Amino acid sequence: MAGVRVPSMAFVPAVAAGAALRRCAFTAAGVSSRPCLSSAAPRRGLLRPSHPATRPPAGGLSMTAADAAAAVAGVASGGDAHSGTRVRFAPSPTGSLHVGGARTALFNYLLAQKDGGAFIVRVEDTDVARSTRESEAEVLADLRWLGLEWDEGPEAGGDVGPYRQSERGELYKKLAARLVEEGKAYPCFCTEEELDAKRLAAEADGRPPQYDGTWRDADAEVVAAKVAAGEPYTTRFRVPDGSRVVIDDAVRGEVAWDANATVGDFILTRSSGVPVYNFCVAVDDATMGVSTVVRAEEHLTNTLRQVLILEALGFSPPAYAHVSLILGEDRSKLSKRHGATSVSQFREEGYLPEAMTNYLALLGWNDGSERELYTLPELIDAFDLSRVTKSPAVFDGDKLRWMNGQYVRALPEDRLRALTAEAWAAAGTLTGCDAESAAVAEATSLVRGSLELVGDAVPELDAALSYPLEAAIAAAADGTDGDGEAGVAALLAPDGGFDEVATALLAAVDDGSFPAAADPAVHAPAWKAWVKTTGKALGRKGARIFHPLRLALTGKMSGPDVGAVLRVLAAVDGSAPGAVGLEDRLATLRKVVAARARDA
Repeated sequence: MAGVRVPSMAFVPAVAAGAALRRCAFTAAGVSSRPCLSSAAPRRGLLRPSHPATRPPAGGLSMTAADAAAAVAGVASGGDAHSGTRVRFAPSPTGSLHVGGARTALFNYLLAQKDGGAFIVRVEDTDVARSTRESEAEVLADLRWLGLEWDEGPEAGGDVGPYRQSERGELYKKLAARLVEEGKAYPCFCTEEELDAKRLAAEADGRPPQYDGTWRDADAEVVAAKVAAGEPYTTRFRVPDGSRVVIDDAVRGEVAWDANATVGDFILTRSSGVPVYNFCVAVDDATMGVSTVVRAEEHLTNTLRQVLILEALGFSPPAYAHVSLILGEDRSKLSKRHGATSVSQFREEGYLPEAMTNYLALLGWNDGSERELYTLPELIDAFDLSRVTKSPAVFDGDKLRWMNGQYVRALPEDRLRALTAEAWAAAGTLTGCDAESAAVAEATSLVRGSLELVGDAVPELDAALSYPLEAAIAAAADGTDGDGEAGVAALLAPDGGFDEVATALLAAVDDGSFPAAADPAVHAPAWKAWVKTTGKALGRKGARIFHPLRLALTGKMSGPDVGAVLRVLAAVDGSAPGAVGLEDRLATLRKVVAARARDA
């Protein structure tokens, strides 16, 4: 039995940062002739281009024939090895960055940072019909927002580029041709109709729908004649008889495949000449020096084809770690029907990058403790692939929101003001107020303690600026609302205190003893002193003075500190189109008190 075994890197903390961990390839007959890899042995096939002067700039240019030829020559000779941990995140630019992809990027980033290695971003854009540069730009922007800066890739450059698969066509073409020349691949002239017929026949016979090898051992002269005549053909990989591939996955343990029974001879390039996904990935992982592939478990089945290709080209396969999928709360695969699933959606909803990276890291990983909050540097220090679990992770939106609240409320004052000012300006709650204004300062101080999302600042401030006193009284009289209005009804009862406290409040306004809120530093202690003095004069303390005052000045039974609300009203005067200012509130209160006195 021919075979390949790729032992896991084990990812034990004792391994020195940046060291290339030992990996060996085995066959059924014993140890392969390929050398085992260690920090002292250069890794075969992990190439830098032979001519760095031709390296594409950060923006990326298509690989030239000369570059590809140099790379192929390097493959044949063993090349110039990269050492240390090199990981990659390989998004397809066909849409937004999904939280699952973001977690994969994060795990790769953490591993590279902890080991002092390289985090590579490689754009897999061979799906010409769906891939766009706009989507690529959005994905890269999301990675930067999360704080996941890459060492090599688009915009960053590097010496193993280009970093877009669409620009590496010459390399794929030459390596596919080399496999054909070595008898490890062959042209297949079967039409789609013929393949469909073979597939249906196999299914009817109860056989796996694999290619039956029609052109595997075709006469060389017949093949040459068809190629010369320009007949379209695909290039198929010749799976060696008896092939068995075994990997020691860092997350899933040992995984093995009988290659002949599982895949049969598979396609490397289509009849159009476009290489297929697995061929591109295998070539890119090898020629970019990727030491460890961390990706979602849905790619596990691709590993078989990729390892076979790597072996045929003379490369040592990387170590693998396939992390479990992220599920919705109904335990189905997380999708749009569960709500926001893309990083950009969460950003727009007011989530912070610190909270997102913290939460994503905990989806399938923990450090063995009960700890829940980590900064990015703390995650780098704690992360270890050996702590990634096989069990699927469930995305809990409530938990993420809670975690985001922890970060929002802990933000430095200047940063939080900048975020709330932007939110209020966008919603039209405040106009003409920047982050340095008194209005934003007082309003931010008012809402900070109740925020979970930055966007919560809008409804929180809107509520504080409203004054639904008459509506609350009407609802209490009708008995149409719930417990909150029952509280209003109790205050409006003859012994409830509303009328007495409201009358005292209006008298204080009239005689000038009610504290003005223009100067926040002066108002805060003055307000407390006034409430204490008024309560003492009325024989009321605690809830018996606070609740009637709150209803009289805010029109509500609950909410932020009443004194803070008064200071916000003073600060936003003229800048909040929807605000009910203090003068208007007092006018309404006078009307209500007078009407109740007449009806008494």
